[in-house]
Amino acid sequence: MEDVIEQDEQAVAFRVTAGELRQFVERYERLEEEKRAIVDHQKEVMAEAKGRGYDVRVLKKLIALRKKDPQDISEEEAILQVYREALGM
Repeated sequence: MEDVIEQDEQAVAFRVTAGELRQFVERYERLEEEKRAIVDHQKEVMAEAKGRGYDVRVLKKLIALRKKDPQDISEEEAILQVYREALGM
């Protein structure tokens, strides 16, 4: 009889765990869908900018620069200038 009770308790614990696991998986899948939607929207924005004559590659560089610390940008630009001069550019 104790074996049956123990098996029932394990079955209940498994169902709870399986349900919780399913919730995590479904939440993650919804986030993946949202991420794809956001990427699609970003592509639309860049396509619109390109259609209005903007250089998308340069826009993406500007966006990347806006994420960086101004001090880091200054250092990178200074190093880039040194490298350009070394190459005679």
